[in-house]
Amino acid sequence: MTFPTLQNDSFLRACHGLATDYTPIWLMRQAGRYLPEYRATRAQAGSFMGLATNVNFATEVTLQPLARYPLDAAILFSDILTVPDAMGLGLNFVNGEGPRFERPVRDEASVRALQVPDMNQLKYVFDAVTSIRHALQGRVPLIGFSGSPWTLACYMVEGAGSDDYRLVKTMLYSRPDLMHHLLAINADAVAAYLNAQIDAGAQAVMIFDSWGGVLADAAFHTFSLAYTARVLSQLKRSHGGVDIPRLVFTKGGGQWLAQMAQLDCEVLGVDWTVNLGAARTLVGASKTLQGNLDPNVLFAQPPQIAAEAVAVLDSFGKPHSGPGRGPSLIFNLGHGISQHTPPDHVSALVEAAHRHSRALRA
Repeated sequence: MTFPTLQNDSFLRACHGLATDYTPIWLMRQAGRYLPEYRATRAQAGSFMGLATNVNFATEVTLQPLARYPLDAAILFSDILTVPDAMGLGLNFVNGEGPRFERPVRDEASVRALQVPDMNQLKYVFDAVTSIRHALQGRVPLIGFSGSPWTLACYMVEGAGSDDYRLVKTMLYSRPDLMHHLLAINADAVAAYLNAQIDAGAQAVMIFDSWGGVLADAAFHTFSLAYTARVLSQLKRSHGGVDIPRLVFTKGGGQWLAQMAQLDCEVLGVDWTVNLGAARTLVGASKTLQGNLDPNVLFAQPPQIAAEAVAVLDSFGKPHSGPGRGPSLIFNLGHGISQHTPPDHVSALVEAAHRHSRALRA
């Protein structure tokens, strides 16, 4: 499988800790509901899953933010819950309520029945990856992704999003054997899923541990970090002779950054509670950092947005500019962009991040 030659490799270089002319930027959930063109395409598709499972629609919405903004990476349009859906849990999206599973996993029989799904059931995702790579025409790299084993388990047991994680934590504490079994299946499924995305054309892959931060300290290490490590140990490090960087983001995970720095990955994403200068001192050149503007900054006016972007870049400090690997940053939000964000405010952010990061290198 051949694709157009990559024209902008700043994101991939930063992933590997190599010097770049400016700090690359992309945004979590950058293809989404804050864009009127996305909402129009979703209306045409009829539903979220109609959008995500249609190769043409998924390709279209992945490229929409790149038509507006000079972003340095694209991320596959999909959902973190495609893997448990392929396990037979019956994913659906209720307007105003988010994702729900028709058959949540809450007892021993349902946990023991889980298996790594046949990846052919997720062919629509891999077809979209290949389609997007061609449609990008080498403009920027494409990131594939999955939810972490723990985050998937939260949805699988709760059956939907949760405020208190009562059901999944009850299983964790009362039947840790079941939780370990569930997480092992999830980890192996996520690894197979991400490897298939790499085979289809993804140039980097990211694990979203969106709910790792809800765990107690010991539980995080045992039930989240250990299974993220299990995924990473199975991922392809290269494809077609090209290295594939691996990114890990744990929302609320700043207190575990020293332990996460030991993960076998290239990039650690951090949320807005983390001081980037302190994080840089902690991880050194061993990991590229990604983050970490508070998404709510984007509700301020453009001058304030630019000032906050400058503050994020200044908190990281003067970028690495020499040969070899050095401390590096990928600019991003500390979590996904809000659906209520004014699109013009994103323009102000991207412009400020590019401008100031170039000035820091002058």
